[in-house]
Formats: sequence, structure tokens, C-alpha cells
Amino acid sequence: DSTVYTVKRLEDQKIYALKKVKIKKLSNKEKNNALNEVRILASVNSPYIIGYKESFIDESDQTLCIIMEYADDGDLYQKIKLFIKNNTYFTEEDIWRIFIQITKGLHDLHEYDILHRDLKSANVFLFRDGTAKLGDLNVSKITTRGLGFTQTGTPYYASPEVWKDNPYNLKSDIWSLGCVFYELIMLKTPFKAASMKELYKKVMVGEYPPIPKIFSNKFQIVIDTILK
Repeated sequence: DSTVYTVKRLEDQKIYALKKVKIKKLSNKEKNNALNEVRILASVNSPYIIGYKESFIDESDQTLCIIMEYADDGDLYQKIKLFIKNNTYFTEEDIWRIFIQITKGLHDLHEYDILHRDLKSANVFLFRDGTAKLGDLNVSKITTRGLGFTQTGTPYYASPEVWKDNPYNLKSDIWSLGCVFYELIMLKTPFKAASMKELYKKVMVGEYPPIPKIFSNKFQIVIDTILK
């Protein structure tokens, strides 16, 4: 259970994001997840990943406080919801710009042998200068022999091997990247179903609606390359 606040540093008036994670009621596994996020954020230095500043335990309310770079244009999921409400779409230029930056962020994580494991539009953070960065690394894991074993992540973005609870590797993040790319274009995830069972079937066979012809055919080629 965590809450994110906007905070200002008094000495220079700079704005940061403060994530407070309640640790009093956390299981050991959840405490490890929270500390894991801090360790990973501190170790990764990339222009495409939300920057870590510092962390501390607030004894007064038993919370782990993580101070991070503040994304001044919200997250991609919020932006998608706004576009749906306004019945509009991202421009082709914006789609490529965001997609390329997410890809670079994943590449940088993978260079450290770290799986993101929960890549989704809500974990892509946007800045008014056009920058997009990956964040929310609390389920990320440094891989042992390049494989991960725990089922985690969000079902709509989860790869077939995660669904099957099989060992998975960096390719699982790439699958999730394909799902986010599709969502950037269509404003909805590629795999939709009324039940988990049906969703599982669709993911297993790679069954998703094609990109309409009004969009660049390059989009379909990229999607098919990733999700087939």
C-alpha cells in the first residue's frame, strides 16, 4: 500500500515525487519489494528511467519514503484516458517518440540484467518537454541466469510464459512493450476478454484486432513482430 505526494525542496524550490510505502502492515515479501525498488532505482542511471534521489524510514508513521524525479505531465495511462474522453488519438510522431523512449528505458534496465516485470501504460511517466520514462520498479528483479520464476505483473500486459507460470526472461518485458505500443495507437490493450480464462486463450494464440488502415502500416509490422 503506497501513496505518492508532490513535494518541494525548500533550498531551491525544486519539485519531487515522494512515494510513501506503509511498512508496518507489510509482509516480509512486501518489505523486500519496497526496499528492492530503492536499491534498483539507486543503481540504474538512465535518461529514460525515473531518477532516484534518496530514501528514508519515517518512524512516526512507519513508512518507507522514496524521493524520486517528478513527472510533470502525469503518466501514459492518464493521458490515454483523456484521449478516450476527448475522442482523439496520439499523433504518429508522438507514438514513435514515446515508444522509442520506452524501448530505450527497457534496454537500459536489461543492460543491468533487470526485468521490469510490470511494464504497462500506468508505469510510463511523461514530461512536458516530451520525455517519457519508465518507473514503478517495485516488482523489478535482477535476474538469476537471465530467468525469472515468480508470476507477477498486470494480466493485460503479461506474456504467455508469465501466464503459464513458466520461467521467463527479458523477452517478457518486450511482450509487455508490444502491448503498450498497441495501446498507444489504439487507446486499448490488444488482448481483451470478459474472463481471465478467455484472456488466457487470446494471449496464448496471439489473437488481437488488427491496426486499422488509417494508421501507418509500420505500426502493424512492429506489433506483429513483437506479439507473434
